[in-house]
Amino acid sequence: MSDSSASKGSSAPKDAATKGMTIHLKIWRQAGRQAQGRFVDYTVHGIQQEMSLLEMLDILNEDLIRKGDEAIEFDSDCREGICGTCGLVVSGVAHGKHAGTTTCEIRMRQYQDGDTITVEPFRAGPFPIIKDLVVDREAFDRIQRKGGFISTNVGSAPDGNAVLVPKDCADNAMDAATCIGCGACVAACPNASASLFVSAKISQFAWLPQGAPERGRRALAMIAQMDSEGFGDCSNHGECEAVCPKQISIQNIAKMRREYIKAAWVGADKVRSSGGD
Repeated sequence: MSDSSASKGSSAPKDAATKGMTIHLKIWRQAGRQAQGRFVDYTVHGIQQEMSLLEMLDILNEDLIRKGDEAIEFDSDCREGICGTCGLVVSGVAHGKHAGTTTCEIRMRQYQDGDTITVEPFRAGPFPIIKDLVVDREAFDRIQRKGGFISTNVGSAPDGNAVLVPKDCADNAMDAATCIGCGACVAACPNASASLFVSAKISQFAWLPQGAPERGRRALAMIAQMDSEGFGDCSNHGECEAVCPKQISIQNIAKMRREYIKAAWVGADKVRSSGGD
């Protein structure tokens, strides 16, 4: 027997559950990079607790399209907390108030009927707004291209035990490698620093012997690119770690700084040994 044909005596709470919640939204709308943006108020009805925040935005867009209005632009891809494409600032917090989650993992059971939610894009100078909630995070790609890789001869895979890696080093490298490059660290930092992202990409190789041959060049090149993109410096607020969906530790920033200092000193020694200034 379906729920709709159940006893009428218990129909009231089931009808309320079927009706869903009414949620009020304040969403940032901006037509383009140079356009003036503003918050626009919306109200969405029939929101079920098991829905995600992005599914609620889908419903809102369907309503807007039916009315002949322009849909709200926002990014998403996997919707499983894997890729980080969905990054938004939800009620003032990058990826929302729950630690270790991406925007697409926010469930509406966290909210009550009649709640107001503010949704805006990641805000930072190096992340220009393309439209509405979509930002250009290509600055991260340019930093990655400066050294976020290992140069090696291709061929058949080596034996798994050919290069021995201590367990703690392997664990540290894997922890750093979980960074998905979503940009929440930049959005949360009062300085718009990308230090957590860059340090994770540097550390994941610095902990491994495979990354040793290029470790100095990698640190110098990636940090130089980070600075040229206009990201701010780290001042140890710790906001980046607090909002990171993969909970990357700011200990990686200390590791990055050590790598940079060592590489800079080695470079200076080479210049002095060659007779330069």
